[in-house]
Amino acid sequence: MANETRVVHSRQDIASGRLTRTDARRRRIIQAAGAAGLAAGLGPFILPDRAHAAKRTLKILQWNHFVPGYDKWFDNTYVKEWGQKNDTEVIVDHVGIPALATRAAAEVSAQKGHDLFMFLSPPPVYEEQVIDHREIYEECQRKHGKPVELAIRSTYNPKTKKYFGFSDSFVPDPINYRKDLWDEIGIAPPDSWDDVLTAGRKIKQKRNIPVGIGLSAELDTAMAMRTILFAYGGSVQDDHANVVLNSKNTLEAVKFVKALYQDTMTPEVLAWDPSSNNRAMLAGKISLCLNAISITREGENKNIPGTPDIWLTQALRGPVRRIGMEHVMDCYVIWKFAENIGGAKKFLVDYIDNFRQGFLGSEFYNFPCFPSTVPDLQKLITDDPKAQPHDKYKVLGTLMNQATNVGYPGYANAAIDEIFNTWVLNTMFAKAATGDETPENAVRQAEVACKRIFAKWRAKGLV
Repeated sequence: MANETRVVHSRQDIASGRLTRTDARRRRIIQAAGAAGLAAGLGPFILPDRAHAAKRTLKILQWNHFVPGYDKWFDNTYVKEWGQKNDTEVIVDHVGIPALATRAAAEVSAQKGHDLFMFLSPPPVYEEQVIDHREIYEECQRKHGKPVELAIRSTYNPKTKKYFGFSDSFVPDPINYRKDLWDEIGIAPPDSWDDVLTAGRKIKQKRNIPVGIGLSAELDTAMAMRTILFAYGGSVQDDHANVVLNSKNTLEAVKFVKALYQDTMTPEVLAWDPSSNNRAMLAGKISLCLNAISITREGENKNIPGTPDIWLTQALRGPVRRIGMEHVMDCYVIWKFAENIGGAKKFLVDYIDNFRQGFLGSEFYNFPCFPSTVPDLQKLITDDPKAQPHDKYKVLGTLMNQATNVGYPGYANAAIDEIFNTWVLNTMFAKAATGDETPENAVRQAEVACKRIFAKWRAKGLV
């Protein structure tokens, strides 16, 4: 399948000449959680040694990570060792970002698929198709302390009191900017969205290098538009899940993006995919974008000229607040129809135990939802030998506390999820930016869509 890779790890303990492969599989000890043990918590995951049965399989689906080093660590180190230790064949399928939504829908339709499925944003629309992940959180909290509030607001439904997912990590979303270009006009680093508009105009006029923030139907655009919306004081919902999109604050945010597009950008952003801003920044074609550190890491790993000129800064200040979205929110779900629910639970708990290695494997891309698992995080990001300068990633320590969730100031919910994945806000901003609609009409149309979506999910009892 295009853009899909599979990694299979299992134990190979067949005594030469004495056991066939089938015999060996039958004699292996099951080391996965039993449903009865889970009722009392996550501790008794391993069945007694006398319990012999066929070896278990654990199937995992997740994305092709933007930092290849993470997949290398996950597939070839963590998964391999976990499978050997738990006598489980672990099958990991990797797909590109666009395939995640279609694969999830297909598995739910077939009621068959992977035991663990990882999304890059909260998936509450599937709440009725997944287990309650509460006890996974409880066990991890018992071992590692409380998770960040961002994780809870991304995976918990206060209406139903159910954890519809489990978040191991999130990705800060810094401003990536060309320090050499911004130094020329004396606004480095940018501190506000007004700075981006002012400096972006000057850099485009002087160097013909535009700002690069997407306005298309894709993940990075969805995050960037929400970041601007929240900074201007707008939001889709309030903290009680009431639609409040059509406001003066939202209108001002839309007018700002229109000016930003017309004065500092080019029409190319209307057709971008999630990696377009990466490619444009590394090719020296844009002066600024909103993205995770995949850009600078790729530049460092491939020795791309100009990478030392790409610097990072914190969430920008808007008229109302300084705030940023997480770039992606890793959310694992265990389907109700999964064949190895117990093994999937144990895998996640053990993964959190080993998260520091995952943080290092991701080259500071995946930040912990359980902060105590990386106790030396600040020290690591302050002095990275690969970075130029070595403290380039220090700002991530600030950003991790500025990041908010999809659905801010409320929780992620099924209506917010549908709005996110049908690109309602992306379309609102793009229509106004290009002049296809007035800002006022674009906001009104988006509000109608949001109210219709919220009504649907309220009727289902999930909002």
